[in-house]
Amino acid sequence: MSTGLIVALIVIGAVVVIGAAVLLMQRRGATGGRDLKRRFGPEYERTVARHDGDTKAAERELAGRVERHGGLRERPLEAGERGEFEARWQAAQERFVDSPRQAVTEADLLLAELAGARGFPDGGQYEEQLAALSVHHAAHVHGYRRVHRLARADGGAGQAEQGTTEEMREAMVEARALFEDLVSPNRRDHGEPGDRRPPHHARRDRSHLPWGFTRHHAKGS
Repeated sequence: MSTGLIVALIVIGAVVVIGAAVLLMQRRGATGGRDLKRRFGPEYERTVARHDGDTKAAERELAGRVERHGGLRERPLEAGERGEFEARWQAAQERFVDSPRQAVTEADLLLAELAGARGFPDGGQYEEQLAALSVHHAAHVHGYRRVHRLARADGGAGQAEQGTTEEMREAMVEARALFEDLVSPNRRDHGEPGDRRPPHHARRDRSHLPWGFTRHHAKGS
């Protein structure tokens, strides 16, 4: 076999190997994107939107969250802890009727404390805490984000910046889903997203707390 033929075969072989590697990487990238979509659900779309539609950048961010926090194991709450958190959440809901902004602030602090008690990063590291929660509670983490944004709004800003009473009410309702997720004694951490709310009868029992008010019950509407 001539030297030229050997070189040609080597070049062809190298091209085939490189092509196969590129295809494999593309397939893995497509699969990884589907996995991230399935894991994060609406949080995936919100992250893409924050990156101005740059899917690759959003997926790098989400993959980074999984890498940092995917191995986190949530610490179960003691019965006494659970009861205290539930009583404080009920009090925040009751306070909303007369003082929506104070109730939102209390809910924000309570969620940060509850997440810390479950083993997530401390509430003083809000961005990391939110990132970790999004890995394990993707379906409900946005409620915490909304409550936190409204709680941190500049008190001297206009109504549009501070949020209307209706916006605060909606944020509290959405945040309650994450609260129930974190406080539920029946929740098991499978490291995958999805609807992890407690059984329907448990949710119904909690809904009897004084939260069934409409927008007309809250002052400052």
